[in-house]
Amino acid sequence: MPPIVAFRDVQKTYDGESLVVKSLNLDIREGEFLTMLGPSGSGKTTCLMMLAGFETATHGQILLKDREINRIPPERRNIGMVFQSYALFPNMSVRENLAFPLKVRKVPKADIDAKVRRALAMVTMEKFADRMPGQLSGGQQQRIAVARALVFEPSLVLMDEPLGALDKQLREQMQYEIKRIHAQSGLTIVYVTHDQDEAMTMSDRIAVFNNGRIQQLAAPSDLYETPDNAFVGRFIGESNALQGTVRTVYGASCEVALADGTAVRAALGPQVRGGAEVTVLMRPERILVGAQAATCENRFTARVADVIYYGDHLRLVCSVCGREDFIVKLANDGEGRRIHVGDAIELGWRAEACRALH
Repeated sequence: MPPIVAFRDVQKTYDGESLVVKSLNLDIREGEFLTMLGPSGSGKTTCLMMLAGFETATHGQILLKDREINRIPPERRNIGMVFQSYALFPNMSVRENLAFPLKVRKVPKADIDAKVRRALAMVTMEKFADRMPGQLSGGQQQRIAVARALVFEPSLVLMDEPLGALDKQLREQMQYEIKRIHAQSGLTIVYVTHDQDEAMTMSDRIAVFNNGRIQQLAAPSDLYETPDNAFVGRFIGESNALQGTVRTVYGASCEVALADGTAVRAALGPQVRGGAEVTVLMRPERILVGAQAATCENRFTARVADVIYYGDHLRLVCSVCGREDFIVKLANDGEGRRIHVGDAIELGWRAEACRALH
């Protein structure tokens, strides 16, 4: 089945010199929830704006259902759009806000009410049809913004940082709502965020952007477990990073010499060869402590600099392998509570639990 959206060697520059988006090739599958994730200035929002039609590609093709849309204006692309700012008309009721895109598309008046009711039902806001936007909470306004993007039954919905203005609890509720709507409707959703937790929670696949390029495109679990490079490994989740040089390669693993003279065994990342300068990344929750560390290929004695209580877990800040900020996450159980600042503890992790990356 061909992709619903295809970027073909797309580039974007604003000044004719520096490229904001560099040779982007990306296929988006019909019915999937794809997130464009990355730091500010990485090119993700520019890609979304080019797909929406609010920006023009400098080079390359953007295809929607195998039809090039580079020169088609936004209103003729039949794409729904949800913004962070909600962008509701303050002088119109909720019902009128939802009816507006239907009237613009000259939908028969007899059909407008039914479509508005159906869209409000999708976001469970039927009782608010006659309210004004100013009478709604932030979460309610965002629900209406989502409903307005759905009301004309587009095949594709774009969401640009839609939950950025909400507090943590509302943001988590809306994540669930958007995922529920996606599952029920079968829509294709392209979502832009810089919040990696949000991306991991909601997405079928994530395109991680940096410096105008996709660094890796994969399912959330693959990005977390097997990042392609050090940028992805640092950006997705939390990692401890050790710098070193690959001393020996053993098939799919290697030995890395660290600057402090110690060595670690790690899984070999893509295109890593002997003699390469690498970053060894390991997740704090994969570090074993005390007797459990005895079975690991990598074992070190660490000094505890701080113990931070997080409720469901404890975070140890340790001095080890030349780092003063090495993080260990422990379950908040009996063993974790016996560790104190200043203690010398044994840490260990298996070679497959860390990864040597460029």
